[in-house]
Order: sequence, then C-alpha cells, then structure tokens
Amino acid sequence: MSGFSEIDPAWAWILAGLLLMGGELLLPGVFLVWLGLAACVTGLVETAFDLPWQAQLPLFAVFSTSAVILATRLDRGHAPVLNRGAHGLIGREVLLDAPIVAGRGRARIDDTLWPVSGPDLPAGARVRVTGVEGTVLTVAAAA
Repeated sequence: MSGFSEIDPAWAWILAGLLLMGGELLLPGVFLVWLGLAACVTGLVETAFDLPWQAQLPLFAVFSTSAVILATRLDRGHAPVLNRGAHGLIGREVLLDAPIVAGRGRARIDDTLWPVSGPDLPAGARVRVTGVEGTVLTVAAAA
C-alpha cells in the first residue's frame, strides 16, 4: 500500500465528513455535524462529476455555508427547553394531588409535588399550568 496519496478524492471527502460528524460527539455544539454533512455531499458530487480540486473546495464552502444557514434558520423557531425550569411545564395538564383551597393547592408532576395557585378545585381535578410565579405554578381548570 502506497499510502493516502492514492485515495479517491470522493472517499477523502466522505471520510472527512464522517470524522467531522464524529467530532461532534467530542466537541458538542451542533456545528461540526453540518460541516461533516457538507463534506459528505461534496464527496458524493465529486463521485458523480469527477471535479478537479479547484472546484471541490468552493463547492464545499458553498455547501458548508448553506448547511449552517439552514440549520440556524430551522433552529430559530425552537425555544431551548434546557434550564427553563418550571416554565417548561406551562401548557401541561395534570391532576391535583391536594385540593385547591383559598387559592392554594398541590399537584404532582412526574416525581415532584408542586405548589399551585388557582381557583378552588377538588383533589383529582384536571388542571392546566398557565404560568409560574417563583416556585408556585398558576393553574386553571382544564377543559
């Protein structure tokens, strides 16, 4: 074997793409995966059209830029759930663990008991979380 100098350029792009996507596991940030995807697509285009390296590099740059722009546009519509705490519970329907009396009660959500405030309702009533005030969930009767 004479080394890497004789590797097919298409396979070199695909290998580089796989290494970049694998690098995402070591350096998470959802960025290397898009560069890796662009490298793999460049390799596939190289396989189909047998382009010189002078055309492959700009093609990779275009695919990389397009992939990153597309990824950021797709990601804009999603609010991060991580570290939102109780705000991530808004909109969820749960059952009251203890009745709401004089505006205060308790609901079990997953494995946690949460203090709730809202209209007086009996234990077991289905409520929807409508807001958060500190550590107290604001609820309303679910329809």
